[in-house]
Amino acid sequence: MTEVIYRLREVGKERSKGGVSFVLNVPELTVHRGEFIAVVGASGCGKSTLLDMLALVLAPTSLSSFTIRARLGGERKAWKREELSDNDLARIRRSAIGYVLQHGGLLPFLSVRDNILLTAAISGATLDEDRFGHLVARLGLGDQMGKKPQHLSGGQRQRAAVARALVHRPVIILADEPTAAVDHPTALEIRDELRELASQAGSAVVMVTHDRSLVAGIADAEVHFSLQRLSPARTVSTTIVWRGDTRVRQPQARTSA
Repeated sequence: MTEVIYRLREVGKERSKGGVSFVLNVPELTVHRGEFIAVVGASGCGKSTLLDMLALVLAPTSLSSFTIRARLGGERKAWKREELSDNDLARIRRSAIGYVLQHGGLLPFLSVRDNILLTAAISGATLDEDRFGHLVARLGLGDQMGKKPQHLSGGQRQRAAVARALVHRPVIILADEPTAAVDHPTALEIRDELRELASQAGSAVVMVTHDRSLVAGIADAEVHFSLQRLSPARTVSTTIVWRGDTRVRQPQARTSA
């Protein structure tokens, strides 16, 4: 059976500001190694909140179970989110998670090569020059290494961000609307490159998008959201997981309303 990377059960997050609150309920979500998971929905439904929890930068308000399989202190196993210290969380983020931002997030004062190698340097990963050369060539960046990001097209910047997320061989790739700033043909290319390269590396991909046409029929599973406006000041969003045409049976979420 394929290794489980994430397993969330009855996880909730409440965010409040100015007397207005938003609650995200995740009854159940399982992500296996090598899978391509799409998180689909309009603005304000909780996509970024879910991604931030998966990235271990946002702590749940409540949970029954939240585990992440990663290597920590020489041991690879499913770690319980609530038992990890801040230092443990930071170490897992550095070594096990690659992140692709909507606009690339490249540092303007570094060359493309140095931007791509940044996460590998931070995580302490050993660079395999042959693999690095194959990666940048596959993404069409071989002749762009000495340039600064401002001299790249939007598509090239996103491809550099994909390379940076993959270069240290993380088991998880989190992509926050990585195709939103490019035209549709380029978006399709970046989606396919991200999916294929991650699959080759055995990494799980969780990709956020507002455009379902990008992932329909491609993703192993889709995460959607059911919104309830309980009052002008309180909204509750609950995740719904589909695998193909089948809705995944989930436990009743803890009420956070």
